[in-house]
Amino acid sequence: MGVELRSGGDGWALLGSVLDGIESGWSPACDAEQPDVDEWGVVKVSAVTSGRFIDGEAKRLPMGQVQRPELEIKRGDVLLARANGARSLVGVSCYVTATRPRLMLSDKVLRLIPNRTAVDPVYLAILLGTLRVRSQIGNLLNGGTGQNNITQADVRALEIPQLPLPEQRDIVAAHEAFERRIGDLERVAQKRSTLLSAAVSALLQSQDSSGSTLETMMVSCDPGITLGAHRAPQKRATGYLRVANVRMGWIDTSDVASLESTSSDRPRYELEAGDVLVVEGHANPEQIGRAALVGPVEEGLLYQNHLFRLRFDRDEVVPEFAMLWLNSEAVRSYWISRCATSSGLYTINSKLLADAPFPAVPIKEQRKIVETWRTGLRAVDSLHGQIAKLRTIQQGVVEDLLSGRSRVNRT
Repeated sequence: MGVELRSGGDGWALLGSVLDGIESGWSPACDAEQPDVDEWGVVKVSAVTSGRFIDGEAKRLPMGQVQRPELEIKRGDVLLARANGARSLVGVSCYVTATRPRLMLSDKVLRLIPNRTAVDPVYLAILLGTLRVRSQIGNLLNGGTGQNNITQADVRALEIPQLPLPEQRDIVAAHEAFERRIGDLERVAQKRSTLLSAAVSALLQSQDSSGSTLETMMVSCDPGITLGAHRAPQKRATGYLRVANVRMGWIDTSDVASLESTSSDRPRYELEAGDVLVVEGHANPEQIGRAALVGPVEEGLLYQNHLFRLRFDRDEVVPEFAMLWLNSEAVRSYWISRCATSSGLYTINSKLLADAPFPAVPIKEQRKIVETWRTGLRAVDSLHGQIAKLRTIQQGVVEDLLSGRSRVNRT
C-alpha cells in the first residue's frame, strides 16, 4: 500500500510525505585522529558531499566512551548535512553506496528514512541536489539569524515533484550512466595525479638541502591579521583567507569570509600573486606547515594570523618551487620531528619556519622542476575540466527529466 503525498502545490508534494522518519546524530568529545577500521568514530559534516559519502572524514571515539550502534551509518542510507560553516554546503546530501563499519552520525548530519513505496532512496538523494530544492534551502538560510543550519521541520517542508516510482528509477538510471563515465575519468585523474606527485617527489629528493635553510632564501615571513583586534575608523569589508582555505598545494576560494579592515591593514596584509601561504598549526601533524601558492584570483585578499606569508626574490627562487618544496617529504618530516603539542594542536613558529631545510638549487633547475609539475598538472586539470563539464550536463539532464515529467503529471 502506498502513502498519501501531502500536497505542496500543483504537481508537488512535501518531502515529509514520503519519509518514514528523520534521525539526528550526536556530538561526543572525540579525538582528532581518524578511527582505525576496528574503532568507533563519528563522521564530520565534511563526510557528506554532494552525491558522495566520504567515510575517511571521521573522528575517533575516545576509549571508554560508550558507542551508540543505532546511529551507525549503513549502506543505503540517505544523509543530509543540516549545518555547515559554508552556507552553500548546508543541505547537501548523498546516498551511501559503501562505507566502513562503526561510523556514527554526528549532530550536524541527518539520516532521512524514505518510505520505499513512495520514493526511491537514490532518487531522493538526487532530488535533494536539484536547483529547486537547493533554492528552497537557500531561502531558509537567507531568512535566518546567521546560523548556517536547517531544522528537521524545514527538511520535511521542502517541496518535491510527485513522480511514480518507475519514472523515478528512469531518472536514477540516467544519473548513474553519467556517474559511471565520471567515475572512469576520476580514476584516470587520480592515477595521473599520483604519478605526477611521485615524479615531482623524486626530483625534489634529489636536491641537497644540507646546510641551507629557508631563512637564507626568503625575503620576508609575515603572520596575518588578528581577528577581533581593535580597528581604527574608516573600515570596509574585505575578503580574507583562513586556514581552511589553504590546502596542500592549492587555495580553496569556494568559501571566502570577510572582515572589516582599515586602510592601514590593506597594504600590510594584502596578498600578491606569487606569495606562498603556510599553515601555522593543525590538529593533524600531517597537515601542519602545508603550503599553497597565491594566484591572480586571490590577489588583494587579506589573510589571518594563523597563516604565514612568504615572499621570495624571484631572481633566486621560483615561488612554485618553494611551495612544492615546503610540501615535500623532507619538510614534512622536519615539522613532525620538531612540533609538539599539549593542547591537541600542533603549531610551528617563525623560527622553526626560518630554520626549515631549503636546497640552494640554481634557478634554471627550479624552473625545470616547476615545468614538469605544470605539464602534469595541466593534464590532470584537463581531466577535471571534462568531469566538471559532465557534471553540468548531468545536472541539466536530471533537471530536464524532472521538469518534463512533472509537466506530464500535471496534465
